[in-house]
Amino acid sequence: MEMINLSGNFFLNKLEEAKLHFERALDCKHTEFDDLYPYMIEHPQFFWYKRYVAWSELLTIVKLCEDTKIDWSECFEENQVEYVKKRVMSSTVLDCWYETNDTREHVGF
Repeated sequence: MEMINLSGNFFLNKLEEAKLHFERALDCKHTEFDDLYPYMIEHPQFFWYKRYVAWSELLTIVKLCEDTKIDWSECFEENQVEYVKKRVMSSTVLDCWYETNDTREHVGF
């Protein structure tokens, strides 16, 4: 059995993988989860569950980074950092994950 060096780079790589997994789930793209539960695709709640699993994975890696004093926030946009800190996968997270200050449209009425 090969030993794994649990360096900061290891956790940051896992964080990037978890972020990508969440974003693919958010975009309804194929993930490992689809391979594990192929029969679930037929059920409407599948995409919500898939997103929840990916969000939980992301939060777990963030927690490990925090526990080991690794700055995880540099891998995210400012709004995404706030969502992760709140730890709740709300409709705002789902709707605005990719939104940045540069892309917001301010509509005046």
